[in-house]
Amino acid sequence: MLRHAVRRASGTLPAYPSHRAFSDLITFRTPHGTGKVPLSSPKVVGAATSRGERPYQEDAYSTCVLTLDPRELQATLATLQPPPTWDPAAVGPASANLARQVAYFGMFDGHGGPVVSHFLRDELHALFESCTAEEAREVVEWARSLGGYFKRFDGGALAPLLKDDRPPDAPMTLTERATLAFFKADKHLLTAPSPSPDSPPPAQHSGSTSSLLLLHSLDTPPTPFFSSARLALTTAHAGDSRIVLCSSKTGEARALTETHHADERAEAARLRRTAGALVTDSFGESRWMGAVANTRGIGDGRYKSLGVTPEPEVRTRIINGTEHHALLLLTDGVSSIASDQELLDLIRPASDPTAAARMIVRFAEEVGADDNASAMVVPLAGWGRIAGRDMTQERREYRLRAAREVGSGRRKRQ
Repeated sequence: MLRHAVRRASGTLPAYPSHRAFSDLITFRTPHGTGKVPLSSPKVVGAATSRGERPYQEDAYSTCVLTLDPRELQATLATLQPPPTWDPAAVGPASANLARQVAYFGMFDGHGGPVVSHFLRDELHALFESCTAEEAREVVEWARSLGGYFKRFDGGALAPLLKDDRPPDAPMTLTERATLAFFKADKHLLTAPSPSPDSPPPAQHSGSTSSLLLLHSLDTPPTPFFSSARLALTTAHAGDSRIVLCSSKTGEARALTETHHADERAEAARLRRTAGALVTDSFGESRWMGAVANTRGIGDGRYKSLGVTPEPEVRTRIINGTEHHALLLLTDGVSSIASDQELLDLIRPASDPTAAARMIVRFAEEVGADDNASAMVVPLAGWGRIAGRDMTQERREYRLRAAREVGSGRRKRQ
């Protein structure tokens, strides 16, 4: 079963005050009225997780259905080249509410404890839906108060919301909304009361990646994401968790997110203006200031002034759902040990999304994953019709044999 975003955060952090109860029901028109399908159904969305060899689980994931102003999607689509046409009024009054429906999926990979990833699992959806443009100025001023990298922060994607001549009723874009939500989550975590007078807020020493996937049908009338031919797909991403698009037309996998590490070209360029340093440890892994693998993410308060930012990379694209098999949301316990193409080929025979997610996590475990490993599989209209051949079967079989031989050798030595 999926863990739903309607659960409240527990532990040392106060829950963010949500404005409504959230549902996981996708609503759609039928010839006889209205139908509803729960995202929690294993036939609709699949998820699987493993603790690996770690003492506790720091991964988390969530799903729910958001209600957003259709004008925001229009404003977002207008930024694409060429801008696609979509008129929410064209769906008619009977389907007006369906034009506001957005399927939300989140994958969060925590470190330094689960407090941040669990907060994002339980609260980020509420922050995302409820934030308003008027909050941008306060959030940017708070970021500037962190000093260092943020001392002269101009707001980044939030800069248009700070303009004095901005019409008060102008809709935000999804890029602006996602950026504001990520910053609000960071602010809430880093200004939360300490559990005791002698200890800092938990998010000073822990953090999490955050990878969001938003799906909005552009069909008329709107259809569920898993049967939509014309689908708006938005990713909002910070860290090294991963979102992968699997084509059924070509049989190829394509990553939709970047890895936000200090040795990546774009991140290295962004961080040059700070006084931090990239340190490579004895295992050959590069870490910012010798401690942080991810240079974008939520939490990690003690490294904020050195450039660890919650700013997400946000991208919107239009896809033909009938030409795509599924979307994969992965933590690096999976993506660091298996290629995108291996995972697409692996799940070709899966009967449903849950079986696919379990196959992914099981494969990661069998080839040697020791980190927490989580996968979510979101099917699209082209599910089960992957063209081409399995290009990585021999490689996967070889890796499995090698892993079993290593395991057998260890057992003999013991």
